[in-house]
Amino acid sequence: MKFRRQKLEDISINLTPLIDVVFLLLIFFMVSTTFKQTTDLTIDLPTASNGAPSITTQNPVEVTITRDGQFVINGQSLINERIDTLVQGLKETFNNNYDRPLIITADAQASYDMVMKVYDAAAQLGISKLAHTAQREDGQ
Repeated sequence: MKFRRQKLEDISINLTPLIDVVFLLLIFFMVSTTFKQTTDLTIDLPTASNGAPSITTQNPVEVTITRDGQFVINGQSLINERIDTLVQGLKETFNNNYDRPLIITADAQASYDMVMKVYDAAAQLGISKLAHTAQREDGQ
């Protein structure tokens, strides 16, 4: 007796629904991703030949002094350049935790008087950890 063999159909996976799901996930992640929007200040840093160790792991407070003499504390501009405004801004930023380091980032063309105002404000609050930022010299 001869049995008829059944034809085996080619088994294949339809990739169209998988591709649709991948594209939907791609669109979802693109729409839901938040991009970091920063307002960068244009600062021309002075140069130095030796680099200091990094203190960014200690949650520092950064004071930026622009070329035109404006103070910016952690990205927020102060309303004027008076020292009492700077002291009040630092006091609110430090929140009575004066063990955090204070990083002074000043433009190379900024007035030395503005840097001294930051030193004076830090001394009034009892801030003892101070650091400056600089650009590494190109010759190294």
